[in-house]
Amino acid sequence: MKAVIYQSAFQTESKNADIGISALMRFLDTHDKETDVMVLPESADMPFAPQSREEYVRAREKYTQPLLDKASETAKRLRCVLFVNAADEIDGTFYNTTFAFGRDGKLAGKYLKQHLTPGEVNKLKLGSDYCSCFNPPYVLEIEGVRYAFLTCYDFYFYEMYSFIAQQKPHVVIGCAQQRSDTHETARIYGRFIAYVTGAYLLRAGVSMGPDCPTAGSSMAVAPDGEILACKDSGDGYIECEFDPFKKYLKPMGYQNPVGLHHDYTEKGRRPWKYRPAGSAIIPDNASLPYPRLCAHRGFSTVAPENSMPAFGSAVALGAQEIEFDLWPTADGEIVSMHDDTLERISNGSGKVYEKTFAELEKLDFGGKFSRGYEGLGVVRFEDILKKFAGHVIMNVHIKDANEDIPLDEAFLKKIISLIDRYDNRRYVYFMSANDCVLKQLGLLAPDIRRCVGENRQHFSIVDRAIEMGIDRVQLFKPYFNDEMIQKAKEHGILLNLFWSDDPDEARMYLDKGIDCILTNDYLKIKNALKL
Repeated sequence: MKAVIYQSAFQTESKNADIGISALMRFLDTHDKETDVMVLPESADMPFAPQSREEYVRAREKYTQPLLDKASETAKRLRCVLFVNAADEIDGTFYNTTFAFGRDGKLAGKYLKQHLTPGEVNKLKLGSDYCSCFNPPYVLEIEGVRYAFLTCYDFYFYEMYSFIAQQKPHVVIGCAQQRSDTHETARIYGRFIAYVTGAYLLRAGVSMGPDCPTAGSSMAVAPDGEILACKDSGDGYIECEFDPFKKYLKPMGYQNPVGLHHDYTEKGRRPWKYRPAGSAIIPDNASLPYPRLCAHRGFSTVAPENSMPAFGSAVALGAQEIEFDLWPTADGEIVSMHDDTLERISNGSGKVYEKTFAELEKLDFGGKFSRGYEGLGVVRFEDILKKFAGHVIMNVHIKDANEDIPLDEAFLKKIISLIDRYDNRRYVYFMSANDCVLKQLGLLAPDIRRCVGENRQHFSIVDRAIEMGIDRVQLFKPYFNDEMIQKAKEHGILLNLFWSDDPDEARMYLDKGIDCILTNDYLKIKNALKL
């Protein structure tokens, strides 16, 4: 296979975009060497950094289709497979897309960049709905060669590499517009990708100038890490020849037979050692849209409240949020239950925070709900995180015996530490009726969202949130009115409603502007509201 990788000159100003596009078009018109595969950089139709959505749209309208037409024409003329990254417009939405043209010039496939930069999502408003759901690595097979893809920012997400390796690709196509990493850093990435995936990497980048120590670094890398060709700086192209079906085999451990690196690591993989990932992971709290339903104490009409069966039932049925309550035990464990006393929900008695965890473990927390749940044990906060981190948004209600004074910081720090242990900061928010606790949490973990709960200062909840700079409240019937809802909306405050199990009532509150309804009867309300 003869590969050609083109490195274009990045234009720092949009007024020079014509220069970059013209140079690329000339290359495509004049290149006449025998070629099997050609790779162009990311955003080949826009060789500059747009400063606004409007500038982006104007450039795409001017450059994208002519470049795609030229790419198709070139693939057909050279009888090569050509990969070009450009905008794909669907119903007015642009997507960062790598187009693959076959030797006949016809479109053979498309790859959507899986990890859009914050600027692409927030400033350029590129399509990103697919980024927050499970997608297996895209592999395109042409003439028996299996092509996998990474686009620029994708290169930084190492967890993708072994997943790509599972697809047994022969070549990884990397279209990049990265401009800040050094040449040596790019080579480290390139060699690592090729080694882990067991495939040849063909990476096309952009140059920031003939002597710039960053950007550029277009390269071809073999699976054993050998760099077959590399261009650090300046525009132009590199070429190389290789056998895509030739694999690098290594010993599968000391004195063991040889095999692929990926097969060696898979034999000992322990998936629970890594960050939460996979098909069950949902968008985080900042990304998940509203309105939402929150399963109050789990799906607490079918299983004991604040229990693993209640949480599991809600999550399995698609609940966007679950709500639960946390108390400290006498010996510093953190458990989930609503009341500060044990009589209503267990066969024990007394205050939960006066019992050790070992004492609580001896109690039955299911028998009072139904005989089918007899023997159900107490639930620790860590049990919830172990099972559901990243699978659902957690409305964490921190309980305390006195709503007027701060809590022991060791208790709050342990809660935060457990959240960090399970990489769950982006999937929780804290709820409390105690303003002292809310302020403590704001200092201890300012990046974790907070929610103001109702206390004895009736009808003051929105004003309290505004005063503390908190953007979420949990309204408590009947201590709010339409004027408070309107005021909250004017200040950008999200509104929870505690609680509703009646579909007509829940629908009415959504119409009033409530963002998230807590419910005990999750499935009934979900089906009625179609959420």
